[in-house]
Amino acid sequence: MADDNIFTEDILSPEFLSDDIETGVGESAGSSLIEKALKWIIIVIVALIGGELILLLVVNPCMPLSRVEVTGMPELDTGMVLKQAGITRRSSYVSVNSRSAEAHLEALLVVASAKVIKGFPNSVRIVLEGRKAVALSFVTINDKVCPVFFDNRGVVFKIGHETSGTAPALSIPIITGLITEQPFLGMQLPFMSRTLLANLARIQLVAPELLAAISEIGVNRKAFDSYDVILYPVHNPVRIRLGSELNENMLRYVLLVVDVCVSRGAKIEEIDFRTGTASYTVKEASSG
Repeated sequence: MADDNIFTEDILSPEFLSDDIETGVGESAGSSLIEKALKWIIIVIVALIGGELILLLVVNPCMPLSRVEVTGMPELDTGMVLKQAGITRRSSYVSVNSRSAEAHLEALLVVASAKVIKGFPNSVRIVLEGRKAVALSFVTINDKVCPVFFDNRGVVFKIGHETSGTAPALSIPIITGLITEQPFLGMQLPFMSRTLLANLARIQLVAPELLAAISEIGVNRKAFDSYDVILYPVHNPVRIRLGSELNENMLRYVLLVVDVCVSRGAKIEEIDFRTGTASYTVKEASSG
């Protein structure tokens, strides 16, 4: 019993209690310092992230563009394209108006379509698609014979060598009878001819070899904005008369019929397909 009392008194002695109090105070002070340090670290991290976000979302979009890319028509001068789009060295992501820039670029006759793509936070990409000649005509201007090129919408975008850019391929078909007045850049052919030009563009895309077999396409205008199409094959001296409809299947069929007729030795001057059934005119024998 005496020993137990002595042990209890030792635990409850002032010296023992004071040691426990000092240890608790030390641990509390250490935890407080760690918490303060962690708070400051968090504050610094949040401030850095906030600064980066402000730089990324507010400052950079207002700074001059760091990258401008122009693709699609390498024959056009990049400086001219940027000037037409209204983009300068001081232009920024915020100041560039994509729709306005596209409209100004499409005002160039040689440009069929333009796409201005803004890349956040400070880049712009311009994608151009040039007009493609689907046919040409020859006209006399100032006593000189000049080629006139038009696209699938009937827009005259090149006359001779007056415009910049690469010359269209000379394998495109020659059309006669479309232009009845002095042509000028930007001129649009009558509405009736646009269907023919659109069909030629489709054939040129899927079966260019068919158009390569035609040396000339004549347009014979009739009343009420209607017309006939007259084809002149490259290797056979035969006229092919069609209605206003011209597509890949029709062209393939009429060329096959011409080859068959010629291979049989028929002396044919013209084959008429306007009624859906081929009828032909035989060449008159020349008197010796």
